[in-house]
Amino acid sequence: MANDMFITCLDMEGVLVPEIWIAFAEAVGIPELRRTTRDEPDYDRLMRYRIDILREHGLGLREIQATIDTIDPMPGAKEFLDELRGFSQVIILSDTFQQFASPLMKKLGMPTIFCNTLEVAPDGMITGYRMRVEKSKYTTVKALQSIGFETIASGDSYNDLGMIQASRAGFLFKSTEQIRTDHPEIPAFEEYGDLLAAIRGVILG
Repeated sequence: MANDMFITCLDMEGVLVPEIWIAFAEAVGIPELRRTTRDEPDYDRLMRYRIDILREHGLGLREIQATIDTIDPMPGAKEFLDELRGFSQVIILSDTFQQFASPLMKKLGMPTIFCNTLEVAPDGMITGYRMRVEKSKYTTVKALQSIGFETIASGDSYNDLGMIQASRAGFLFKSTEQIRTDHPEIPAFEEYGDLLAAIRGVILG
């Protein structure tokens, strides 16, 4: 039975689906695009770096979406989400973009996702991006709490730490050794079953 006082907030890339930029880097043979929020805490710096590389190589949204069409959720991710949604409301909080996420959400059973938007020129070149709000994951968790919800959060990267630390309970999932070492106070899991059990324990006792 679901506990409607709790909302579980999950990161998307690295937790439910493979990292889009890493898959694209491999598809086009540009290793510099493998850099993600696991490596670079400053998201604006990371995105400007990516946009510069795309422009340099003449690559745009169409090419990235072609790679995304080949990406499937991580093994067990949809089953994990299906079971989790049986006893908790779930929102995916991601710093990805609506233009990237939509086809992946269909493969995950259309969970709710809050993410950002790319600015795209008529020729398909990515010129910039719009964040919903600054520190969107942390801000969203605090907003949910302000209207009476308890939050549980899980993610793998630097940009997930704010929502994890601000929540009633927070967990690292498939994170890096460096982040786990820097934050030994945050329980860390590698398997969906273990994460599911931890969330269930918080919600159902």
